Amino acid sequence: MNTTATTGATDIDVLRVFCAGDGRYGNALGVVRDGRTHPDEASRQALAKELGFSETVFVDDPERGTVDIYTPGVRLPFAGHPLVGAAWLLDVELVRPPAGEVWVRGDGEFTWIEARAEWAPPRTLRRYETAEEVEALSVPEPGEWIYAWAWEDEAAGRIRARAFPGRGDGIDEDEATGAAALLLTDRLGRALNITQGRGSQILTAPGPDGVIELGGRVRLERTLALTL
Repeated sequence: MNTTATTGATDIDVLRVFCAGDGRYGNALGVVRDGRTHPDEASRQALAKELGFSETVFVDDPERGTVDIYTPGVRLPFAGHPLVGAAWLLDVELVRPPAGEVWVRGDGEFTWIEARAEWAPPRTLRRYETAEEVEALSVPEPGEWIYAWAWEDEAAGRIRARAFPGRGDGIDEDEATGAAALLLTDRLGRALNITQGRGSQILTAPGPDGVIELGGRVRLERTLALTL
């Protein structure tokens, strides 16, 4: 199996999710439009590892928005940036990862999903005093999933963040992490405008009944062709 930039095979769309206002940055996401090409967990995990993105999504039902999410090393019931990206690409009102039904809405250049903080995997949310401290951090040793953050402007809800998955799977730093943003929003109880990584932008807004909205810009970077 290999991935090539040719035609006549199953497409893998490579998106950038949570882009900055000028379209730069964002976290890379692979979307396998036809999940039937990899029908079992083992083959999906192998492809996600080969592609090497933070997450890869397999679409099992494009009309209903049924999706399956993998990092290079594990399967995830929920993840923020893959669901925002898949919702934008499939243009659906719902996406359905294993965690549950996720409502979607569009708002100009932003795609929003509704999710619950309890769906997000555990993260260590580590606060620093200044944004400069966060920017100066080195990648820590593997072992703990760390979301480092500091206020840039507390009154305006602006945050500077970086994410270190600590899984030892080749992803030393995650450019934009929706699940961690959900957890931070749940902890702080307010809407946030997060600049993460090199310059990605994540927006959040608490809603009723424990629901949190998570939004960002998405763009299509390229399409690969999967040959089996």
